[in-house]
Amino acid sequence: MKYFTIQNIRLVLMFLILIGLFSFTSIRNSQRKIKKIEVEIIDNNMPFLKPEMVNKLLIEKNQDTKTIHKDDLDLNKLEKSVSKQQFVEKADVFVTVDGVLKAVVKQKSPVGRVVAEDSSFYIDSEGNRMPVSENFAARVPLISGGIFNVDKEKFAEVLQKINDDDFLKKNIISVQILPNGSLVMENRNYDYKIDFGRTINIDKKFKNYKAFFQKAVNDSLLKNYKRINLKFTQQVVCIK
Repeated sequence: MKYFTIQNIRLVLMFLILIGLFSFTSIRNSQRKIKKIEVEIIDNNMPFLKPEMVNKLLIEKNQDTKTIHKDDLDLNKLEKSVSKQQFVEKADVFVTVDGVLKAVVKQKSPVGRVVAEDSSFYIDSEGNRMPVSENFAARVPLISGGIFNVDKEKFAEVLQKINDDDFLKKNIISVQILPNGSLVMENRNYDYKIDFGRTINIDKKFKNYKAFFQKAVNDSLLKNYKRINLKFTQQVVCIK
């Protein structure tokens, strides 16, 4: 019985020692100062954001990072501050075990650019407005007409299909939105207009257009057309 009592005491002591070590480590860890800041921008093929722009959101102006304790940081608040930046889609902010304040940022992806008399802005992959940047200009289709005449999510889907497809991205340079919500597109190398119609049957229409283009270019007929109608999903109607 005494043996088990001694064993139990040892276990209790070991448990208390572990708690003490954990508490001591936690206190020391919270009192550590930030060594530096690192900003990682994901998919930076369109550099709208610069790391220093994110740095300003993480640390107050003129504040020395070496004076900041880890325990003084409100990571949730910093993450929200970075996420509100107009070019940011998502942000994760955390402190590494060696005292580095790190922000991993995903940029918004523009899929089209609206050019109007009084304003110019991008449309992102979710159909929302995204401001133009002084750092970078994206090569995306130019948008004209009434942007409010179409469902923003379906219209963004059309633009995303263009940007995700190498052939469409190289060929379609502009999209006009008509008052009834129909779309008219322009080709980079030919003078014809593409009557896409409303934002329905998107995949089928683009598939038809690509098949038509391949056959027509092989037959050297493209230069003869003035209008390509994709509104009918079973056929492509051409006007000379």
